[in-house]
Amino acid sequence: MVDFLIIGSGLAGISFAETALLNDKTIFVMDDDSQNSSKIAGGLYNPVILKRFSEVWHAKEQLDLMESFYPRLEAKLNVHFDFKKPILRKFFSIEEQNNWFAASDKPNLASFLSLDLVTKKYSGINSPYDYGEVLRTGFVDTAILVSSYRAYLKKNQWFVNESFDYAKLIINDDCVVYKDIQARHIVFAEGFGIHLNPYFKHLPLDGTKGELFIIKAPDLDLDVIVNTSVFILPLGDGLFKVGATYNWKDKTAEPTEDGKAELIERINEILNCEFEIVSHFAGIRPTVRDRRPLVGTHPEHERLHLLNGLGTRGVMLGPEMAKALYDSVENRIPLDKEIDFNRIKPKNFRENN
Repeated sequence: MVDFLIIGSGLAGISFAETALLNDKTIFVMDDDSQNSSKIAGGLYNPVILKRFSEVWHAKEQLDLMESFYPRLEAKLNVHFDFKKPILRKFFSIEEQNNWFAASDKPNLASFLSLDLVTKKYSGINSPYDYGEVLRTGFVDTAILVSSYRAYLKKNQWFVNESFDYAKLIINDDCVVYKDIQARHIVFAEGFGIHLNPYFKHLPLDGTKGELFIIKAPDLDLDVIVNTSVFILPLGDGLFKVGATYNWKDKTAEPTEDGKAELIERINEILNCEFEIVSHFAGIRPTVRDRRPLVGTHPEHERLHLLNGLGTRGVMLGPEMAKALYDSVENRIPLDKEIDFNRIKPKNFRENN
């Protein structure tokens, strides 16, 4: 018997698996590759919402935990995926500069917003009003993280690549049984795949489609992340990741011509150099309308748990939400009401009886 059977190996599943292992628990992970949002994500961590210069919810707590979680995981996997890199907000007017300095006076933002304008001129970008620098930022190469962690799980025989058949889950008072696996608990970390889950599909996880490019721009001399209406993330060798769009209606994970046109338009607003589209990706982010995760335990089945709704900030939210769920399950520490999915009052829980 294992302590936790985990369904999903994206950012949520990895965060919970590693949290369990750090607490000397045993795990087994299943994934069928039906969800790709974690693999193609921009992976940025940034404590400030740059559109309106406001603090990301729980930003300091998330960054504090991340700064030990990911380096420890890098050492364990012997790979480098956590890249500390400045994020610069390009200003389009004096008014935006003034709004930046006004925001930096707020106690909750003072430690995240530099008071020194970045005046450097990067080849390929017009910046007559300079940039503001966000502190404690960078990005996680999520593709490297996901593939490396999955390889680690396979090496230890803790992983199987297959679809989960909900009809074969047996729920007992003291454990759950799935085929030949017995577990004290099961954690569903399926992202947008929650809509196939009979135990949690009633929850309002909308999903937001995002499209991204990899572009080649040899004349763009950029060693920082620029974030305006899109982010531009240097990958080396003249390659850059650019994204992302937000589409609340289309629930397919296929790139679209509309998404392509939108990204090209936004890139042209920022760059004044030629670029070539190398790759075009799309995925469905697991988002919730109130912009808070969905975490907790099924009200009728205490062995069934959920870790979902990490949205656009999975890199930051994953470790903190995994710790919160683990502490709730193992240490009976109540969840913050803002993340507990029981904040949502459904008419009923649909079950696979």
